Amino acid sequence: MATKHFSSQAVWSPHADSLYFPQLSEDIQADVAIVGAGITGITTAYHLAKEGQRVVVIESMKVGMGTTGSSTGNLYAPIDEQLFTIASKHDESTLKEVVSSRQSAIDFIERRVHEFNIDCEFERVPFYLFTTPGTQSESSKIKNEQEAAKIAGLKISTDAPENFPFKLDEIIEIADQAQFNPLQYVRKFASAIKSDNCQIFEDTKVTNVKDGRPCIVKTEYATVKANKVIMATHSPKGIYAVHTAMEPMREHALAVKLNSKLPAPGIYWHMFKDQHYSIRPYKRGKEEFLLVLGEPYKVGHENNTEDSFMKVEEYLRDNFDVAKIEYSWAAQNYKPADALPYIGRSPMEENIFIATGFAADGLIYGTMAGKIFSDAILGMKNQWSKLYSPTRFTPVASAAKFMKANADVSFQLMKDYLFYGDADELKEVRAGEGKTIKLNNERLAVYRDTEEKLHIVSGICPHMGCVVHWNNGEKSWDCPCHGSRFSTDGEVLEGPAYRGLAKPEKLPETK
Repeated sequence: MATKHFSSQAVWSPHADSLYFPQLSEDIQADVAIVGAGITGITTAYHLAKEGQRVVVIESMKVGMGTTGSSTGNLYAPIDEQLFTIASKHDESTLKEVVSSRQSAIDFIERRVHEFNIDCEFERVPFYLFTTPGTQSESSKIKNEQEAAKIAGLKISTDAPENFPFKLDEIIEIADQAQFNPLQYVRKFASAIKSDNCQIFEDTKVTNVKDGRPCIVKTEYATVKANKVIMATHSPKGIYAVHTAMEPMREHALAVKLNSKLPAPGIYWHMFKDQHYSIRPYKRGKEEFLLVLGEPYKVGHENNTEDSFMKVEEYLRDNFDVAKIEYSWAAQNYKPADALPYIGRSPMEENIFIATGFAADGLIYGTMAGKIFSDAILGMKNQWSKLYSPTRFTPVASAAKFMKANADVSFQLMKDYLFYGDADELKEVRAGEGKTIKLNNERLAVYRDTEEKLHIVSGICPHMGCVVHWNNGEKSWDCPCHGSRFSTDGEVLEGPAYRGLAKPEKLPETK
């Protein structure tokens, strides 16, 4: 029988170590301030501190508990949108550079695991992209990927491995990719590099960043002055032109126990129309889990996110003998217009650097960003900085998605303002529901919890003024324009917004 809603906890979270990082409580100065302590921020800190830079890392939650901790821990040379997309949008040289840079990032992670003796279940495994008889309409994509992988210099196989867990139509196998526990890796990595020269603070919310000489990073309780600032926040905080060149996406993940044996170690991507399901086995001590990620949708655009979650469960039960669902959660990513991330100095700013547009490949691109950032700050040449620069000009590769994303933002603004409101009265909001309502000339977002208490906040996203939409699976208010997400009490959960949803000027009658 289908599970009714998310538990909102990734498989890694309950067993995260008890490492402690303090809260920033007094003003401080640094050469470089890094906003965000996921894989991007910690990797950047490692490179800079190693070269003698005074680094301060600031995390609003716990180290690694954001996007990094919600990933499925797969590391691979191909990309989320497939390598043949790179080949079609760019050229063969770009394709080879993308693969080379991604392989370099996997090697870097493996070296750090050995350097700091990080127990994060890192292992080299094969990567599989395949179709089955039921999805053979997508077989041409597998053949395109085979050709792109060969051009990129990857060693591939097109033969079915022994005891493969699916009946195959077409397949590409790429050996020597990797998997690990991403949360344990980042937290242990952070603990290994913290020092007087590399200070790491968590539970410290950044409220504003100002470019300058020095840059000013405001937090709830203190201020950081730094020569440079790295926005390692997945999507840069504040208003940036790059937000218009990305689509914010979410996907659902499950970790289950099976009645049967796990598939052999590996990264399994089952190709469907417009998406693929990502499958991997994971062992933690004597416990065994199968992880599945799928059903992507644009943030704020899915009316019933529980339904998307249920489809992942249905896929699992159709293909595996599921004993029990142990963990369920969702992960966010930002798809770039030309299939390449944006890593480097922010356009129109002198001393602020950004890293975003990772799609579902953040572990690799976040690792790569650390080296690109440190080389730029230290005045060293980096062979991939131009390829991923936020200032690159790729009109042919970007135009279609750029126009689609911005037309959608305009449509959402017009539709939501003209036809605001899922309900007319507060009494229409049932327990466990969230609805938008216009009361006292204010556009409000109203949630009634299971104890019948109303939580009332503004329905307008403070980032760029779009109307938030209810996410019934995760019980959050999500912005359909640029991906900011908020709790039922208006607190920022993720995305580019600095501030939470405002409280109404006049609290409506709640009886």
